[in-house]
Formats: sequence, structure tokens, C-alpha cells
Amino acid sequence: MIIETAQRTRQTSEYYFSVKLAEVRKLVAEGHDVINLGIGNPDMMPSEQTLTTLSEAALKPQAHGYQPYVGTVAFRNAIADYYQRTYDVTLNPASEILPLIGSKEGITHISLTFLDPDDEVLVPELGYPAYRAVSQMVGAKVKEYPLREDHGWQPDWEVMESLVSSRTKLMWLNYPHMPTGAPATKELFEAAVAFAKKHKILLCHDNPYSLVLNKKEPISLLSIEGAKDVAIELNSMSKSHNMAGWRLGWLAGAKPYIDAVLTIKSNVDSGMFWALQEAAVAALGNPQEWHNQRNAVYQGRLEASEAFLNAVGCTWDKKQEGMFLWGKLPDSVESAEKLVNELLIEKHVFIAPGFIFGPKGQRYIRLSLCMPKERIWEAVERLKN
Repeated sequence: MIIETAQRTRQTSEYYFSVKLAEVRKLVAEGHDVINLGIGNPDMMPSEQTLTTLSEAALKPQAHGYQPYVGTVAFRNAIADYYQRTYDVTLNPASEILPLIGSKEGITHISLTFLDPDDEVLVPELGYPAYRAVSQMVGAKVKEYPLREDHGWQPDWEVMESLVSSRTKLMWLNYPHMPTGAPATKELFEAAVAFAKKHKILLCHDNPYSLVLNKKEPISLLSIEGAKDVAIELNSMSKSHNMAGWRLGWLAGAKPYIDAVLTIKSNVDSGMFWALQEAAVAALGNPQEWHNQRNAVYQGRLEASEAFLNAVGCTWDKKQEGMFLWGKLPDSVESAEKLVNELLIEKHVFIAPGFIFGPKGQRYIRLSLCMPKERIWEAVERLKN
């Protein structure tokens, strides 16, 4: 290159899965049958009505022009109806919802909107790597807040008091939690809202897993009294509706927050394909039975994944929710990194090491349920052999 890259490229590194999946592809190209239990990539189909709507909408002339930056009225109304029906949360579809090209995009938009260089961001010590990476890319200072394993991977609020300074502006929260599967609770969200109000911090909740293997009624942070004053919530159709590759998500919150994010977003991208939004409306209307059937499939895979952890000698929490299984390695296993590499090379089974989600994950592994149960059982047999 004739010029140097920007400083931000030296503040982060290529995504772990981007690197590791290249190794998986190489093994597959060499003729090996690799069972990929590392990636949370839903392998089941969207509902039939979703696919029918997409194909019909794509044939209409109005589908192919530019769309509103704020999404179509129909899509925003469908999201509002979905929130009312699913979480008992009332949202104004005209001012409190901003459709996104996937909720991961929202992490960047939020960070660009609210963070200046040297502002501080509270990031869970175990969590989605993008929270940390994007914060660093915009020049903010990352402060890890502790999660207590002995309290169901909940934040340690007492310790967090000492982390806050006058520069702390934003806090990332994600429950049901990835990677640990810790469930969301009303008590947790009430404590988070109270903490944000006390310290005048914007609480950013990432909520893509609330409908996957949930053991109780799904909950939104915005259902907590006063949450809209201090919180915004990202949500996605990737996991809940088997639409990961469609890139359909949204940001929900009070109008001032939505308007602020729109100032950035409208300069970065445009409205998404009209036919996708029409299909999303259909998907958001899926009956509860459709969700039940999806979870029944995941339940069968969960049982096979538990057998896999047993074969490795791991322990795990039965209260986990979401589409992953988080297991603690036995003392007999030297390290997660070594185990992952050995399984990939010797058994042609790929799993995720816990350390990619934060230093506290050094002694953990994560399994994805996005693989037919027969293949997971085959992975178990490979371990035994």
C-alpha cells in the first residue's frame, strides 16, 4: 500500500472466527468432514409465510428503489406489535424504533453517536467481542466490569461502583447472556436501570436470544419502569426467526436516542431492500407454535451437546438459555486453546474457546446448537473414539 492504515486498525485484530473458519475451509477442501459446533449460525429455515412473502414482494416494481432511512411504516408497525405481544412493551412505531441492517450494525452506530475519544465504556468481562472492538475503534476506553459466576453470571454491582468516573458514558448489557447462557430477570434489569440513573450512563441492551430455549416468559429491558430514560435496546431476527443472513434488526428506545443514532446511520447506509422488510413483517407475525417447534429442535440438540460436554469432562449450568452451551473445563484439560486445536486437527470437530469472549473464559468452551442433533452425536462418538 502507498499509505499507512488508520490507527484504529492497529487497535483491534481480525475476528477470531474469521481466522479459524479459514482453517476449517482448508480442512474441508482437503476432503475432511468437519463438524462445526463453533458458530451460532441458525441452520433451520424461516417460516413458509416469510419465504412466500419475500418472493412475491421481490416481483413488485416498488421493491427495487431506495427505501426510507427509518424503514417502512409496515416494518416499524410490525416491530411495535411484536414488542407489545412478546414483551408487553409499548413502542411508538413512528419515533421509538429504528430498523437496522442487523443488530451488529447498531453497535457501531451507537458507539459513533455517543462516544468521543477517551470516553469510557463499561463492557462485560465475558461478552460479544464487538462491544470491545467497536469501542476501541472509536477511541473510547474500555473498562471491563466483572460477572459473578457464583451469582449466575450477574454483574457485580458493588465492584462496578468503583469503575465509574466522570468520563463513563455507556454500558453494554446482554441477557440472556452470550456466551454463558445466563437468563434475563426482572431483578437484574431493575438493578441495571437504577445503576444507569444513578451514574447518568446510557444502558445499551443487546437482546437477540430471548426467544431461544427460554425457560420463562421473554423479557425486554424496556419493560422496566423508567428504562426509556436511560436505556436503548438492540434486537434481531437472526436467532429468533432463523434469518441470520437476511441482516434484519432494530434499535428501540426513546425518541431523542433514536433521532441521535439516525444522524449517524443516515450518513453511513440507506434503507434496506423493500422485499426484505415485507418478509420481516410476515416473520414477526409467526404464531407461537412456530417458535415452540424451533425450540423443540434446539432442545434435542441441547441433549446431544450435554453429552459432548460430558465426554470432555466439563461441568455446566442447567439454567442456561439461548442457542449455545457454555461448559467449564476439567483440571485435566491443559487449556481451551489446545483442546480446540486438537479437536479440529485430530477429530475434525470445531468448537469455540471461551477466551475469545474475554479473559475470564480461559477455562471454558462454547458449543453452538446450530447443527442437526445427529451430527452432534457423531461428534460425541468421535471424542469417544
